[in-house]
Amino acid sequence: MSQHFDAIIIGTGQAGPSLAARFSAAGKTVAIIERHKFGGTCVNTGCIPTKTLVASAYAAHVARRGGEYGFSVSSDVRVDMKRVKARKDAVSGRSNKGVEEWLRGLKNCKVIQGHARFQSSDAVVVNDEVLEADKIYINVGGRASVPEMPGIHDVPFLNNSSIMDVDFLPEHLVVVGGSYVGLEFAQMYRRFGSEVTIVEMGARLIGREDEDLSQAVREILEKEGIQIRLNAKCISLAKRNSHIRVGVDCEEGPPEVLGTHVLLAVGRTPNTHDLGLDRAGVATDQRGYIMVDDQLQTYVPGIWALGDCNGRGAFTHTSYNDYEIVADNLFNADHRRVSDRIQAYALYIDPPLGRCGMTDADIRKSGRRALITKYPMSRVSRAYEKGETQGFMKICVDAETKQILGAAILGTGGDEVVHVLLDVMYAKAPYTVIQRAMHIHPTVAEYLPTVLFKLEPFA
Repeated sequence: MSQHFDAIIIGTGQAGPSLAARFSAAGKTVAIIERHKFGGTCVNTGCIPTKTLVASAYAAHVARRGGEYGFSVSSDVRVDMKRVKARKDAVSGRSNKGVEEWLRGLKNCKVIQGHARFQSSDAVVVNDEVLEADKIYINVGGRASVPEMPGIHDVPFLNNSSIMDVDFLPEHLVVVGGSYVGLEFAQMYRRFGSEVTIVEMGARLIGREDEDLSQAVREILEKEGIQIRLNAKCISLAKRNSHIRVGVDCEEGPPEVLGTHVLLAVGRTPNTHDLGLDRAGVATDQRGYIMVDDQLQTYVPGIWALGDCNGRGAFTHTSYNDYEIVADNLFNADHRRVSDRIQAYALYIDPPLGRCGMTDADIRKSGRRALITKYPMSRVSRAYEKGETQGFMKICVDAETKQILGAAILGTGGDEVVHVLLDVMYAKAPYTVIQRAMHIHPTVAEYLPTVLFKLEPFA
Protein backbone atom coordinates (compact mmCIF):
# COMPACT_ATOMS: atom_id res chain seq x y z
CA MET A 1 0.00 0.00 0.00
CA SER A 2 1.49 3.34 -1.01
CA GLN A 3 0.81 6.91 0.09
CA HIS A 4 0.51 9.69 -2.46
CA PHE A 5 1.66 13.28 -1.94
CA ASP A 6 1.83 16.35 -4.11
CA ALA A 7 5.55 16.49 -3.39
CA ILE A 8 8.28 14.48 -1.68
CA ILE A 9 11.41 16.18 -0.35
CA ILE A 10 14.45 14.09 0.58
CA GLY A 11 16.64 15.93 3.10
CA THR A 12 16.21 18.85 5.48
CA GLY A 13 19.17 21.06 4.56
CA GLN A 14 18.72 24.73 3.67
CA ALA A 15 16.49 24.15 0.64
CA GLY A 16 14.20 21.36 1.83
CA PRO A 17 12.33 22.82 4.82
CA SER A 18 11.55 26.13 3.11
CA LEU A 19 10.24 24.28 0.07
CA ALA A 20 8.07 22.10 2.31
CA ALA A 21 6.65 25.24 3.92
CA ARG A 22 5.89 26.68 0.49
CA PHE A 23 3.93 23.56 -0.50
CA SER A 24 2.13 23.61 2.85
CA ALA A 25 1.14 27.26 2.45
CA ALA A 26 -0.24 26.46 -1.00
CA GLY A 27 -2.49 23.79 0.49
CA LYS A 28 -0.49 20.95 -1.07
CA THR A 29 0.45 17.70 0.65
CA VAL A 30 4.16 17.12 1.16
CA ALA A 31 6.34 14.45 2.75
CA ILE A 32 9.81 15.46 3.93
CA ILE A 33 12.33 12.77 4.86
CA GLU A 34 15.42 13.09 7.07
CA ARG A 35 17.73 10.19 7.86
CA HIS A 36 19.98 11.91 10.41
CA LYS A 37 19.93 15.42 11.88
CA PHE A 38 17.41 18.09 10.95
CA GLY A 39 18.92 21.16 9.34
CA GLY A 40 21.67 19.51 7.33
CA THR A 41 25.33 20.53 7.27
CA CYS A 42 24.89 24.24 8.00
CA VAL A 43 23.01 23.73 11.23
CA ASN A 44 24.86 20.71 12.58
CA THR A 45 28.46 20.62 11.31
CA GLY A 46 28.87 23.68 9.11
CA CYS A 47 28.13 27.40 9.29
CA ILE A 48 26.36 27.72 12.63
CA PRO A 49 28.62 25.58 14.86
CA THR A 50 31.87 26.60 13.16
CA LYS A 51 31.13 30.33 13.31
CA THR A 52 30.19 29.88 16.97
CA LEU A 53 33.62 28.33 17.53
CA VAL A 54 35.24 31.12 15.50
CA ALA A 55 33.59 33.65 17.82
CA SER A 56 35.02 31.91 20.90
CA ALA A 57 38.47 31.83 19.30
CA TYR A 58 38.20 35.52 18.41
CA ALA A 59 37.32 36.42 22.00
CA ALA A 60 40.38 34.54 23.28
CA HIS A 61 42.56 36.25 20.67
CA VAL A 62 41.38 39.75 21.63
CA ALA A 63 41.86 38.98 25.32
CA ARG A 64 45.49 38.05 24.68
CA ARG A 65 45.94 41.39 22.88
CA GLY A 66 44.49 43.30 25.82
CA GLY A 67 47.62 45.36 26.30
CA GLU A 68 47.14 46.91 22.85
CA TYR A 69 43.71 48.16 23.93
CA GLY A 70 44.67 49.41 27.36
CA PHE A 71 43.63 46.53 29.60
CA SER A 72 45.14 43.36 30.95
CA VAL A 73 43.81 40.03 32.20
CA SER A 74 44.82 38.74 35.61
CA SER A 75 46.44 35.61 34.19
CA ASP A 76 47.19 33.86 30.92
CA VAL A 77 44.14 33.30 28.75
CA ARG A 78 43.28 29.63 28.99
CA VAL A 79 40.50 28.19 26.93
CA ASP A 80 38.12 25.67 28.51
CA MET A 81 37.28 23.47 25.53
CA LYS A 82 34.43 21.72 27.31
CA ARG A 83 32.71 25.07 27.81
CA VAL A 84 33.53 26.15 24.25
CA LYS A 85 31.93 22.95 22.95
CA ALA A 86 28.93 23.35 25.24
CA ARG A 87 28.32 26.84 23.88
CA LYS A 88 28.63 25.57 20.31
CA ASP A 89 26.26 22.67 21.03
CA ALA A 90 23.67 25.00 22.55
CA VAL A 91 23.68 27.36 19.56
CA SER A 92 23.65 24.56 17.01
CA GLY A 93 21.09 22.54 18.96
CA ARG A 94 18.71 25.48 19.08
CA SER A 95 18.74 25.71 15.29
CA ASN A 96 18.44 21.95 14.85
CA LYS A 97 15.46 21.81 17.18
CA GLY A 98 13.90 24.85 15.54
CA VAL A 99 13.98 23.26 12.07
CA GLU A 100 12.37 20.05 13.33
CA GLU A 101 9.63 21.83 15.29
CA TRP A 102 8.89 24.09 12.32
CA LEU A 103 8.46 21.14 9.97
CA ARG A 104 6.33 19.14 12.39
CA GLY A 105 4.06 22.15 12.82
CA LEU A 106 3.34 22.60 9.11
CA LYS A 107 -0.12 21.71 7.82
CA ASN A 108 -0.35 18.94 5.23
CA CYS A 109 3.29 18.02 5.90
CA LYS A 110 4.34 14.54 6.96
CA VAL A 111 7.79 14.36 8.57
CA ILE A 112 9.48 10.98 8.26
CA GLN A 113 12.80 9.94 9.80
CA GLY A 114 14.57 7.26 7.82
CA HIS A 115 16.66 6.53 4.73
CA ALA A 116 14.86 7.18 1.47
CA ARG A 117 15.67 5.24 -1.70
CA PHE A 118 14.05 5.55 -5.10
CA GLN A 119 11.82 2.72 -6.24
CA SER A 120 11.00 4.44 -9.52
CA SER A 121 10.90 7.93 -10.98
CA ASP A 122 7.81 8.80 -8.95
CA ALA A 123 8.18 6.65 -5.84
CA VAL A 124 10.55 6.27 -2.91
CA VAL A 125 10.77 3.71 -0.14
CA VAL A 126 11.51 4.70 3.45
CA ASN A 127 11.11 2.48 6.52
CA ASP A 128 9.41 -0.10 4.27
CA GLU A 129 6.76 2.47 3.29
CA VAL A 130 6.21 3.40 -0.34
CA LEU A 131 5.64 7.10 -0.99
CA GLU A 132 4.55 8.41 -4.38
CA ALA A 133 4.49 11.91 -5.85
CA ASP A 134 4.53 13.65 -9.20
CA LYS A 135 7.25 15.97 -7.89
CA ILE A 136 10.31 14.78 -5.98
CA TYR A 137 13.06 17.06 -4.68
CA ILE A 138 16.47 15.73 -3.69
CA ASN A 139 18.24 17.81 -1.02
CA VAL A 140 20.68 15.31 0.49
CA GLY A 141 23.81 17.48 0.78
CA GLY A 142 27.34 16.19 1.03
CA ARG A 143 30.01 14.91 3.38
CA ALA A 144 33.73 15.29 3.90
CA SER A 145 35.85 13.51 1.31
CA VAL A 146 38.34 10.86 2.43
CA PRO A 147 41.16 10.73 -0.12
CA GLU A 148 43.02 7.54 -0.95
CA MET A 149 46.40 8.35 0.52
CA PRO A 150 48.94 5.95 2.05
CA GLY A 151 48.11 5.10 5.67
CA ILE A 152 44.67 6.71 5.65
CA HIS A 153 43.09 3.57 7.14
CA ASP A 154 45.86 3.04 9.70
CA VAL A 155 45.43 6.16 11.83
CA PRO A 156 42.50 8.00 13.44
CA PHE A 157 41.60 11.28 11.79
CA LEU A 158 39.06 14.06 12.17
CA ASN A 159 36.87 15.75 9.57
CA ASN A 160 34.56 18.76 9.75
CA SER A 161 31.84 16.58 11.31
CA SER A 162 33.78 14.53 13.86
CA ILE A 163 35.77 17.54 15.09
CA MET A 164 32.45 18.88 16.36
CA ASP A 165 32.68 16.26 19.14
CA VAL A 166 36.12 17.40 20.31
CA ASP A 167 36.00 18.83 23.84
CA PHE A 168 39.74 18.95 24.49
CA LEU A 169 42.68 20.90 23.14
CA PRO A 170 44.83 18.96 20.67
CA GLU A 171 48.51 19.43 21.42
CA HIS A 172 49.43 19.65 17.74
CA LEU A 173 46.72 19.68 15.08
CA VAL A 174 47.86 18.92 11.54
CA VAL A 175 45.34 20.20 9.00
CA VAL A 176 45.54 18.44 5.65
CA GLY A 177 44.09 20.88 3.13
CA GLY A 178 44.76 24.59 2.72
CA SER A 179 41.36 25.79 1.56
CA TYR A 180 38.34 27.35 3.26
CA VAL A 181 37.39 24.72 5.86
CA GLY A 182 40.99 23.87 6.71
CA LEU A 183 42.06 27.48 7.20
CA GLU A 184 39.13 28.33 9.46
CA PHE A 185 39.83 25.38 11.76
CA ALA A 186 43.58 26.02 11.68
CA GLN A 187 43.28 29.59 12.93
CA MET A 188 40.54 28.66 15.37
CA TYR A 189 42.57 25.94 17.10
CA ARG A 190 45.73 28.02 17.08
CA ARG A 191 43.81 30.68 18.99
CA PHE A 192 42.45 28.05 21.37
CA GLY A 193 46.08 27.16 22.14
CA SER A 194 47.06 24.25 19.90
CA GLU A 195 50.19 24.07 17.83
CA VAL A 196 48.94 23.98 14.23
CA THR A 197 50.48 22.94 10.91
CA ILE A 198 48.69 23.24 7.56
CA VAL A 199 49.73 20.75 4.85
CA GLU A 200 48.66 21.69 1.32
CA MET A 201 49.41 19.84 -1.92
CA GLY A 202 49.23 22.99 -4.01
CA ALA A 203 51.80 25.72 -4.44
CA ARG A 204 49.74 28.15 -2.37
CA LEU A 205 46.77 28.35 -0.02
CA ILE A 206 43.20 28.77 -1.35
CA GLY A 207 44.38 28.03 -4.87
CA ARG A 208 41.19 29.25 -6.56
CA GLU A 209 41.83 32.78 -5.30
CA ASP A 210 44.16 35.43 -6.71
CA GLU A 211 47.81 35.11 -5.75
CA ASP A 212 47.83 38.35 -3.76
CA LEU A 213 44.94 37.07 -1.65
CA SER A 214 46.63 33.71 -1.08
CA GLN A 215 49.81 35.43 0.03
CA ALA A 216 48.01 37.86 2.32
CA VAL A 217 46.07 35.05 4.00
CA ARG A 218 49.27 33.08 4.45
CA GLU A 219 50.92 36.05 6.14
CA ILE A 220 47.94 36.51 8.46
CA LEU A 221 48.09 32.87 9.57
CA GLU A 222 51.86 32.70 9.89
CA LYS A 223 51.83 35.85 12.02
CA GLU A 224 49.78 33.88 14.55
CA GLY A 225 52.31 31.07 14.64
CA ILE A 226 50.67 28.61 12.25
CA GLN A 227 53.18 26.50 10.30
CA ILE A 228 52.40 26.12 6.60
CA ARG A 229 53.79 23.39 4.34
CA LEU A 230 53.05 23.82 0.66
CA ASN A 231 53.78 21.65 -2.38
CA ALA A 232 53.09 18.53 -0.31
CA LYS A 233 52.92 16.25 -3.33
CA CYS A 234 53.01 12.90 -1.56
CA ILE A 235 51.02 13.05 1.68
CA SER A 236 50.97 9.90 3.83
CA LEU A 237 49.89 9.02 7.37
CA ALA A 238 51.40 6.61 9.91
CA LYS A 239 51.39 5.98 13.65
CA ARG A 240 54.48 7.07 15.54
CA ASN A 241 54.09 6.12 19.23
CA SER A 242 51.52 8.56 20.64
CA HIS A 243 51.73 10.81 17.57
CA ILE A 244 50.72 10.70 13.93
CA ARG A 245 53.40 11.12 11.31
CA VAL A 246 52.24 13.10 8.31
CA GLY A 247 54.59 12.57 5.40
CA VAL A 248 54.68 15.66 3.21
CA ASP A 249 57.76 15.23 0.99
CA CYS A 250 57.84 18.98 0.40
CA GLU A 251 60.42 20.86 -1.62
CA GLU A 252 61.43 22.79 1.49
CA GLY A 253 61.58 21.80 5.15
CA PRO A 254 61.58 18.41 6.89
CA PRO A 255 59.89 15.59 4.94
CA GLU A 256 57.41 14.87 7.73
CA VAL A 257 55.34 16.55 10.45
CA LEU A 258 54.58 14.92 13.79
CA GLY A 259 51.18 15.79 15.22
CA THR A 260 48.85 14.48 17.88
CA HIS A 261 45.71 14.87 15.74
CA VAL A 262 44.95 15.15 12.03
CA LEU A 263 42.06 17.03 10.45
CA LEU A 264 41.22 16.12 6.84
CA ALA A 265 39.85 19.13 4.98
CA VAL A 266 40.27 18.13 1.35
CA GLY A 267 36.87 18.67 -0.19
CA ARG A 268 33.32 17.34 -0.18
CA THR A 269 31.49 14.36 -1.69
CA PRO A 270 27.75 14.40 -2.50
CA ASN A 271 25.48 12.01 -0.59
CA THR A 272 24.10 10.42 -3.73
CA HIS A 273 25.63 6.95 -3.71
CA ASP A 274 22.89 5.19 -1.73
CA LEU A 275 19.66 6.75 -3.02
CA GLY A 276 18.92 4.24 -5.77
CA LEU A 277 19.13 6.99 -8.36
CA ASP A 278 19.55 4.44 -11.14
CA ARG A 279 16.05 3.11 -10.47
CA ALA A 280 14.68 6.57 -11.18
CA GLY A 281 16.95 7.18 -14.16
CA VAL A 282 18.60 10.16 -12.48
CA ALA A 283 22.07 10.80 -13.89
CA THR A 284 25.17 11.86 -11.96
CA ASP A 285 28.54 13.10 -13.16
CA GLN A 286 31.89 11.41 -12.52
CA ARG A 287 32.09 12.88 -9.02
CA GLY A 288 28.59 11.78 -8.05
CA TYR A 289 26.84 15.14 -8.39
CA ILE A 290 23.31 15.02 -9.75
CA MET A 291 23.12 16.62 -13.18
CA VAL A 292 20.53 19.39 -13.43
CA ASP A 293 19.51 22.07 -15.91
CA ASP A 294 19.47 25.82 -15.38
CA GLN A 295 16.28 25.55 -13.33
CA LEU A 296 17.59 22.65 -11.22
CA GLN A 297 15.49 19.92 -12.80
CA THR A 298 17.18 16.61 -13.50
CA TYR A 299 16.94 14.93 -16.87
CA VAL A 300 13.95 13.01 -15.45
CA PRO A 301 10.73 15.06 -15.57
CA GLY A 302 9.34 15.65 -12.08
CA ILE A 303 12.65 15.27 -10.19
CA TRP A 304 14.79 18.18 -9.04
CA ALA A 305 18.07 18.33 -7.10
CA LEU A 306 18.81 21.22 -4.76
CA GLY A 307 21.78 22.17 -2.60
CA ASP A 308 25.25 20.67 -2.39
CA CYS A 309 24.30 17.43 -4.16
CA ASN A 310 23.83 19.14 -7.55
CA GLY A 311 27.34 20.56 -7.88
CA ARG A 312 26.02 24.06 -8.62
CA GLY A 313 27.26 25.52 -5.35
CA ALA A 314 28.70 24.38 -2.04
CA PHE A 315 27.31 26.98 0.33
CA THR A 316 24.27 27.50 2.50
CA HIS A 317 23.32 30.57 0.48
CA THR A 318 23.50 28.73 -2.86
CA SER A 319 21.32 25.97 -1.43
CA TYR A 320 18.73 28.44 -0.20
CA ASN A 321 18.86 30.24 -3.53
CA ASP A 322 18.18 26.88 -5.20
CA TYR A 323 14.97 26.73 -3.16
CA GLU A 324 14.02 30.27 -4.21
CA ILE A 325 14.59 29.47 -7.88
CA VAL A 326 12.52 26.27 -7.79
CA ALA A 327 9.72 27.74 -5.68
CA ASP A 328 9.33 30.92 -7.73
CA ASN A 329 9.31 28.98 -10.97
CA LEU A 330 6.71 26.56 -9.61
CA PHE A 331 4.39 28.82 -7.64
CA ASN A 332 4.87 32.21 -9.31
CA ALA A 333 5.34 31.10 -12.93
CA ASP A 334 8.68 32.88 -12.83
CA HIS A 335 11.67 32.07 -15.01
CA ARG A 336 14.52 32.23 -12.52
CA ARG A 337 17.75 30.45 -13.47
CA VAL A 338 20.93 29.34 -11.74
CA SER A 339 22.98 31.14 -14.39
CA ASP A 340 21.51 34.47 -13.27
CA ARG A 341 23.24 34.42 -9.91
CA ILE A 342 26.64 35.94 -9.21
CA GLN A 343 29.23 33.88 -7.40
CA ALA A 344 29.70 35.15 -3.87
CA TYR A 345 31.13 33.64 -0.68
CA ALA A 346 33.31 34.34 2.33
CA LEU A 347 36.30 32.82 4.08
CA TYR A 348 35.75 33.15 7.82
CA ILE A 349 39.24 33.46 9.09
CA ASP A 350 39.95 36.65 11.02
CA PRO A 351 39.94 39.07 9.31
CA PRO A 352 37.36 37.60 6.93
CA LEU A 353 37.49 37.55 3.16
CA GLY A 354 34.38 38.59 1.26
CA ARG A 355 34.37 37.63 -2.44
CA CYS A 356 32.00 38.25 -5.31
CA GLY A 357 32.15 37.90 -9.06
CA MET A 358 35.23 37.26 -11.18
CA THR A 359 38.81 36.71 -10.06
CA ASP A 360 41.82 38.27 -11.80
CA ALA A 361 42.34 34.98 -13.63
CA ASP A 362 38.70 34.98 -14.80
CA ILE A 363 39.09 38.49 -16.20
CA ARG A 364 42.32 37.66 -18.03
CA LYS A 365 40.69 34.57 -19.51
CA SER A 366 37.71 36.59 -20.71
CA GLY A 367 39.96 38.98 -22.61
CA ARG A 368 37.82 41.98 -21.72
CA ARG A 369 39.22 45.43 -21.01
CA ALA A 370 39.05 46.09 -17.31
CA LEU A 371 40.07 48.54 -14.61
CA ILE A 372 41.32 47.59 -11.16
CA THR A 373 41.87 49.29 -7.82
CA LYS A 374 43.49 48.03 -4.64
CA TYR A 375 43.53 49.72 -1.24
CA PRO A 376 45.16 48.57 2.01
CA MET A 377 43.01 48.17 5.12
CA SER A 378 45.75 49.93 7.08
CA ARG A 379 44.51 53.19 5.50
CA VAL A 380 40.88 52.60 6.55
CA SER A 381 40.22 54.61 9.70
CA ARG A 382 37.65 52.18 11.13
CA ALA A 383 40.14 49.32 10.81
CA TYR A 384 42.88 51.45 12.35
CA GLU A 385 40.65 52.41 15.29
CA LYS A 386 39.82 48.76 15.91
CA GLY A 387 43.47 47.73 15.70
CA GLU A 388 42.59 45.32 12.88
CA THR A 389 44.46 46.63 9.85
CA GLN A 390 45.41 43.44 8.01
CA GLY A 391 44.22 42.88 4.46
CA PHE A 392 43.07 44.99 1.52
CA MET A 393 40.17 45.85 -0.76
CA LYS A 394 40.34 45.03 -4.46
CA ILE A 395 37.69 45.87 -7.06
CA CYS A 396 37.64 45.23 -10.81
CA VAL A 397 35.26 46.90 -13.28
CA ASP A 398 34.55 46.62 -16.98
CA ALA A 399 36.27 49.51 -18.78
CA GLU A 400 33.42 49.91 -21.28
CA THR A 401 30.20 49.26 -19.34
CA LYS A 402 31.58 50.49 -15.99
CA GLN A 403 29.88 47.55 -14.32
CA ILE A 404 31.66 45.82 -11.44
CA LEU A 405 33.18 42.51 -12.51
CA GLY A 406 34.46 41.23 -9.20
CA ALA A 407 35.75 42.19 -5.79
CA ALA A 408 37.68 40.85 -2.83
CA ILE A 409 37.59 42.48 0.57
CA LEU A 410 40.03 40.90 2.99
CA GLY A 411 39.73 42.77 6.25
CA THR A 412 37.55 43.62 9.20
CA GLY A 413 33.90 43.59 8.10
CA GLY A 414 34.85 42.33 4.64
CA ASP A 415 32.16 39.65 4.69
CA GLU A 416 29.50 42.34 5.17
CA VAL A 417 30.93 45.21 3.10
CA VAL A 418 31.17 43.05 -0.03
CA HIS A 419 27.37 43.01 -0.27
CA VAL A 420 27.36 46.72 -1.17
CA LEU A 421 29.22 45.76 -4.35
CA LEU A 422 27.23 42.57 -4.93
CA ASP A 423 23.88 44.36 -4.88
CA VAL A 424 25.08 46.93 -7.42
CA MET A 425 26.30 44.06 -9.60
CA TYR A 426 22.84 42.47 -9.54
CA ALA A 427 21.33 45.82 -10.47
CA LYS A 428 23.77 45.96 -13.44
CA ALA A 429 24.48 49.52 -12.41
CA PRO A 430 27.80 51.27 -13.07
CA TYR A 431 30.37 51.53 -10.30
CA THR A 432 29.78 55.31 -10.29
CA VAL A 433 26.58 54.68 -8.28
CA ILE A 434 28.77 53.68 -5.34
CA GLN A 435 31.47 56.19 -6.15
CA ARG A 436 28.99 59.07 -5.80
CA ALA A 437 27.16 57.72 -2.75
CA MET A 438 27.57 59.28 0.68
CA HIS A 439 28.34 56.56 3.21
CA ILE A 440 28.39 56.76 6.99
CA HIS A 441 31.59 57.59 8.89
CA PRO A 442 33.34 55.79 10.48
CA THR A 443 32.74 52.53 8.63
CA VAL A 444 34.68 50.26 6.32
CA ALA A 445 32.09 50.67 3.57
CA GLU A 446 32.60 54.44 3.45
CA TYR A 447 35.95 53.83 1.76
CA LEU A 448 34.42 52.17 -1.30
CA PRO A 449 33.90 55.53 -3.10
CA THR A 450 37.49 56.49 -2.30
CA VAL A 451 38.79 53.15 -3.55
CA LEU A 452 36.81 53.46 -6.79
CA PHE A 453 38.36 56.84 -7.52
CA LYS A 454 41.72 55.05 -7.89
CA LEU A 455 40.89 52.73 -10.78
CA GLU A 456 43.74 51.94 -13.16
CA PRO A 457 44.06 49.76 -16.28
CA PHE A 458 44.02 46.06 -15.47
CA ALA A 459 47.38 44.48 -16.26
